[in-house]
Amino acid sequence: MSANNSGPSHYKDKTIQPWDFIIALNLNYLEGNVVKYVCRWRQKNGIDDLNKAKHYLEKLIEVESKKPKSKTKREKAVAKADEQQAKRSRKRASPKDQGDAVRRLRDTWAI
Repeated sequence: MSANNSGPSHYKDKTIQPWDFIIALNLNYLEGNVVKYVCRWRQKNGIDDLNKAKHYLEKLIEVESKKPKSKTKREKAVAKADEQQAKRSRKRASPKDQGDAVRRLRDTWAI
């Protein structure tokens, strides 16, 4: 936390300064502005600050919605297992292996 609490009056009564909270959580610009406006709305601009927070939140949703969905650990594990299975099924037996298989069939069925 900031030792110097000489910021604007609408932040003075806070246990933790919004910027310290934003930095501690490594929030980005849009996230930080949502926090800032929500923290001060009662002491400064009322509903206007809530609308500003909403504006930044809507932009954050827009930006995040455009990003490709990241896979969970389970989804990554399943995808890796599927890839390994596909790799195994693509492997073809070598001509020597095929010849061995034909010889075993001949021996088994006495062809």
